[in-house]
Amino acid sequence: MSEPSSKPTFPRTFQFALFLSGALWIIAAGGLAAHAAQGIADRLNLAVLDETLQQAFFVFLLLWGFATLRWIATRTGDVRSTNALPKRPTTLEEWQRGAALGWAMLLAAILPMMLSGALHPEFALAPHNWGLALLSLATIALSTLALELAFRGFLFARLIDATSPVIATIFLSLLYATISTYRPNATPLSFLVTFFLGVVFSIAYLQTHALWLGWGLHFAWNAATAILFGLPLAGYATYNSLVSTSVTGPDWLTGGLYGPEGAAPTILILLAAMLVLFRITRNYAWEYTHPPIVSAGHPMDIAPPAAHTAMESAAAPAPLVQILSTTPTASSTLPVIDEHLRRETGRDIGTTPND
Repeated sequence: MSEPSSKPTFPRTFQFALFLSGALWIIAAGGLAAHAAQGIADRLNLAVLDETLQQAFFVFLLLWGFATLRWIATRTGDVRSTNALPKRPTTLEEWQRGAALGWAMLLAAILPMMLSGALHPEFALAPHNWGLALLSLATIALSTLALELAFRGFLFARLIDATSPVIATIFLSLLYATISTYRPNATPLSFLVTFFLGVVFSIAYLQTHALWLGWGLHFAWNAATAILFGLPLAGYATYNSLVSTSVTGPDWLTGGLYGPEGAAPTILILLAAMLVLFRITRNYAWEYTHPPIVSAGHPMDIAPPAAHTAMESAAAPAPLVQILSTTPTASSTLPVIDEHLRRETGRDIGTTPND
C-alpha cells in the first residue's frame, strides 16, 4: 500500500494559481527551447538535429522549471515527485505495459484500412535512412515525454487539487484537442479523436499517479504511426522513416493527411482501450493511489467489573506444593556406591558408619 501523504494542504485558489503559473512557464519554455535548438543546429550546420535538440531542451526546462516553481511556492517537492516520475520497483513494467497497449491500439486503429486495401507502403531501406529513423525515434521519445509532462504532470496535479479529477481530465483533454486544431490538415473528427486520446492518457496517470505508463503508451502510438507504418502523425509527415505509406479511400476511414488520429474507427478503439487500461492497472491503482487503511474510532479496552476484581482479590491463593528430593535406600549393584550411601545416611542421623 502507498504511504500516507505528508504533504501540506493548500487552498484551491493557491493550487489554481500554481496551475496558471505552470501554463505560462510551458509557453516560455517552448520559446526558449526552440531558440536554443535553432542556434546550436545552425552553428553546427546540422539542421537535422534541430527538432531533437528542441525537444530535449523543452523536457529539461519543464522538469526543472516545474520543480523550481513548486519549491518557491511551497518549499516542498523535488524534480521526480513534482513531475510524477517516481522511482519505484514497477517503473519499467509500467512503461512496457503502456507501450504494449499503445502498439495494440495503433494496430487495431489501422486494421480497417488494411482490410479495405487503403494502405500502400513504400520501403526505403538505405543505410542512411536507418540512422534518420533512429534519430526520429529519439525525437518522438522526447516529444511524447514533453507532452506528458506538460498535460499530465505538474499542471494536471495542480488542477486536480484545485477542482477534481473529472474536471481536470475534461478540461486538459479539451485544451489538448484545441491545440491540435492548429496542426496541418486538422478536422473536426481529429479534434474528437485527440480529445479521447487525452482522456486515455489522463486515465493512465490517475490509475498510477505517475507518467511512466502514459509515456510508454504515447511513445508506442506515435512511433508505430510515424516510423513503423510511415503514416502522417497528427498532420505531420516530417519524421524520417524506413516506410512511407500513402492512403486511399474516405477520410473518415483513413484520417486522410492527418493520419489515424483523424479516423472515425479510432474513436471506438480508444473507448475500448479505456476499459483495457482500467483492467491492466488495477494492481497499480491499489498500490499507488489508494490511501492506506488506518484504524480509527474509540479504543475497545474495557476494564473488568469492580465486583469481579474484588472477588479475585479476596480469593485465597492456591497452596504451594514443594517436592523434595529423596535419598535412595535400595542397594546398588556397585560396592563403592553402597559404601557412599551408608556414609551419607549415617551423617544424616548424626552417626558414623563405625558406631
